[in-house]
Amino acid sequence: MLIVAGETGSGKTTQLPKACLVAGLGQRGAIAHTQPRRLAARTVSARIAEELGVELGREVGYAVRFGDKTSPQTVVKVLTDGLLLQEIQRDADLRRYDCVIVDEAHERSLNIDFILGCLKRLLQRRRDMKLVVTSATIDVEALSRFFDDAPVVEVAGRGYPVQVVYRPVEGAGESALVDCVDAILREAPAGRRDILVFQSGEREIFDNAKVLKKTFAERLDVLPLY
Repeated sequence: MLIVAGETGSGKTTQLPKACLVAGLGQRGAIAHTQPRRLAARTVSARIAEELGVELGREVGYAVRFGDKTSPQTVVKVLTDGLLLQEIQRDADLRRYDCVIVDEAHERSLNIDFILGCLKRLLQRRRDMKLVVTSATIDVEALSRFFDDAPVVEVAGRGYPVQVVYRPVEGAGESALVDCVDAILREAPAGRRDILVFQSGEREIFDNAKVLKKTFAERLDVLPLY
C-alpha cells in the first residue's frame, strides 16, 4: 500500500501506471487505474497508450459506462470509480488485478469512500495485491492512518508553473468571477496571463464561458473544456 501526494500537473496520473509496469506489476493480473469521470478515463488511457507506444484497446484500454475498449491483452485498464465498484460487487477479491491505482481520491465521492473501505479489507485477504492511492489535496496523514500507517510519497513539481492567488470574494457568481479575472489581467506580468477557471460541472463551465467571452472578447480567447 502506497499513498502518492502531488500537485495537479505533476504527472502522477500518467506516470504511475508506467512505474508499476517497470516494477513488474501487470504480469499475474492487470493494473486497474480509476478515474472519477468517463472523459478522464478515455483521455488518460489514450495518453498512457501513446507514451508507451502501444495501440489503445490492446495493452492499454479503458472501460466506462456504455463503453469498453479493452482486450484479453490489456494490462493497464483505466476505468471509472463506479465500474470498479461494480466489479468489487461481482468479485470481492478482484482476482483479475494484481494492482489497483485509485486516482483523484480527494474528490471524496461515495464511490471513492466505498472503494477505499473495500480495498482496505481486501488487502487483509490478498497479501499479493498492491494498492496506490493518489491525490492532490487530500489529508494524506489521515489516509495513511486509515491504511495502518501506510507510507506517503510526495511528488514535487509541475509540468508547467502555476501561481495560485487567493482573493476575497466580493459579490457572488458571475460578477465575482469577472472581477477576479479582471484583477489577474491587470496585475499579472506581461506574457503570463493564462488563466484556469475550475467549475463544478458542465453547465457552469459553459454558462460562465459565455459571460467571460462577452466581457473579455477583445482580451482573451475563452476555451471551455469539459
